[in-house]
Amino acid sequence: MGERRAVNRPLALFRSRRARLLVLLSVVGPGIITGTVDNDATGVTGYALAGSQFGYDLLWVLIVTAICLAAIQEMVARMGTVTGKGLSDLIRERFGVAPTLAVMALLFLANAATTVAEFAGIAGAAQLLFGEAARYIAIPIAAFIVWFLVLRGSFRLVERLLLLLSLAFISYIISAFLAHPDWGQVARHTVIPTFHLTAPFLLVFVTIVGTTITPWMAFFQQSNVADKGLHPDDLPLERVDTYTGILALNLVAFFIIVATGATIFAHHVHVDPADPSAFAKIATSLTPLAGKYAEQLFAFGLLNASLMAASVLPLSTTYAITEAFGWERGIDKSFREAPAFITIYTTMIVLGAVIALIPGAPLALITNLPNILNGVMLPLLLPILMLLANDKRVMGRYANTRLFNVFSTLVLIFLSLMTVMFLASFFIPKLFS
Repeated sequence: MGERRAVNRPLALFRSRRARLLVLLSVVGPGIITGTVDNDATGVTGYALAGSQFGYDLLWVLIVTAICLAAIQEMVARMGTVTGKGLSDLIRERFGVAPTLAVMALLFLANAATTVAEFAGIAGAAQLLFGEAARYIAIPIAAFIVWFLVLRGSFRLVERLLLLLSLAFISYIISAFLAHPDWGQVARHTVIPTFHLTAPFLLVFVTIVGTTITPWMAFFQQSNVADKGLHPDDLPLERVDTYTGILALNLVAFFIIVATGATIFAHHVHVDPADPSAFAKIATSLTPLAGKYAEQLFAFGLLNASLMAASVLPLSTTYAITEAFGWERGIDKSFREAPAFITIYTTMIVLGAVIALIPGAPLALITNLPNILNGVMLPLLLPILMLLANDKRVMGRYANTRLFNVFSTLVLIFLSLMTVMFLASFFIPKLFS
């Protein structure tokens, strides 16, 4: 009998581990996908501008944004698992129709601007690969492919393919090492804040915060958690999923800044977002890895990041808005069944593509503008999340603890001060000259 137990113990252990792995795989996804998709055209551009203009001076901001993002995304993950509802649903139920309409209008504005940026990223990638005229062919084709595959094809298949292709971001990690940066300087700037009280620095500072912490992430992750049917017992694993996505997002951002800082900034190459050749200059950060093919490698990564976000972001926005007002929704619905859903999604795709097609548009500048808009909007979203997460009628025993509220309040103070300083630098530039 003892020998039989000894034989069966490894098998039972294997089955137990396999069961835990299956449970983990059934829960993970929303957090990791949210973090990965956030490394889109706006993210690549924002981090590259930070490294190319200020070297390693802004690396410490990534630690701050990771902490802020952890507070925000943990709340939405918790609300999704406990209530089984998306964030838009909870906002309407808690605050009523008028406040919900205002929040949805701001969300649409921010995400429409970001969708334009994704198509600008597609245009920039096409220009690097095939020349100036290629953007006028690539954008309509990309817009149709994204629209068709999401609404009429298999969105899940597209999502998995794009996540696989996102491994192209590894090129920044390799390139950062091959550029032989001063790792002592990198480490020092990562843990010791460097701050310049100038308008250009504040602009890039807000850019990093705005591209790392975006309002759409909160709506997207909570809806994904609710759609997966997760419940409170899954919360520990969903937290792991959330923090893993945040870690992946900030790791890629870290190496983009290091790679551009060790190449573009170190060689005193000036990168102006309004310059039509800005993407070509940013691409040189991959020269240590790709040599003469640096532009092509950068273009491939930019194209993939833009396509992934152009697929996910308008869709998450459409779900949030239709969910907020109780309209019929779903990618498997016909126009007759869900007219609002199809109309909003199509409008975002068409709007993004048409604006990105404007001749002579500064593509790098367009991809960076939503970061600034998102950074300014964050202090408006966080109080709403905190009120919902503290409502015991909604969250029960899973409501925010006193310690978590202190933590969230500190995050809100930081984001608010950042926004006030940025707006002051914009309207009163003499204070920061």
